[in-house]
Amino acid sequence: MDYAGQCRFSANLGFLWKDRPFLERIGRAAATGFEAVEFHDDAQFYDLEALRDALAQAGLPVLGINVRMGQTAGCAAIPGMGNQARRDIDAAVEVAEAIGASAVHVLAGKVNGSGDYSQYLDVLRYALTTSDLTILIEPISGYAMPGYFLDSLDLAMEAIDEIGEERLKILFDCFHIESTHGDVVGRFRSVAPSVGHVQIASVPERSEPWPSRIDYAEVIPVFIDCGYDGAFGCEYTPASTVEAGLGWHEDLRKGLATAATNGGGGT
Repeated sequence: MDYAGQCRFSANLGFLWKDRPFLERIGRAAATGFEAVEFHDDAQFYDLEALRDALAQAGLPVLGINVRMGQTAGCAAIPGMGNQARRDIDAAVEVAEAIGASAVHVLAGKVNGSGDYSQYLDVLRYALTTSDLTILIEPISGYAMPGYFLDSLDLAMEAIDEIGEERLKILFDCFHIESTHGDVVGRFRSVAPSVGHVQIASVPERSEPWPSRIDYAEVIPVFIDCGYDGAFGCEYTPASTVEAGLGWHEDLRKGLATAATNGGGGT
């Protein structure tokens, strides 16, 4: 299988080119060879027509946007904030539909003590009835974000199983999964049908994805063999500048070509 040819990279503009205005980052993603973009919550705070113009000029699809993050990284599971979470979903869905984004990531929030799991499920159900978009939930490691409610893959799958809606998917961030659970390949295999998007970065530095403790030249073929056909979101903090570190693109594609020659990752 041509793993290198099948592998598409999406620039996460919440992490890359943070020294530039948001709309300029879209152009930089196109100019440096990324095949798609994904946003945090920036899109909700910019003029919609200007955003559409920047995307049209870049010619890149938007894979997904976050709901409003604020100081708490969302609020869907923060007790008493269900109504605010619904308003944040309404705002994100409006922008996502206007710019052709395919998914909205509903963040659970950082909780003081216990979160409200019942409220969280109700908010996710609301998101699913508000549009036909894919709704993403992301397990985030306590190492990276202490206190975040959705802190494990197991809890994410519990919510998905309880709601039982195929448009509710996992945002499988390899950095967070490896940091929390280890065995990123085994974990992916266990939830592959429920994965809606994959993000990559090095572990433990969370810088350029290649090289890393996670060998993406071996991991990505496994993901593809398991049926994942989406892009790989590049959510990492560059070691210096984005451009200075972009050699990892070509190096990883060479590694993927070698994986194809050796028979791939298997399932």
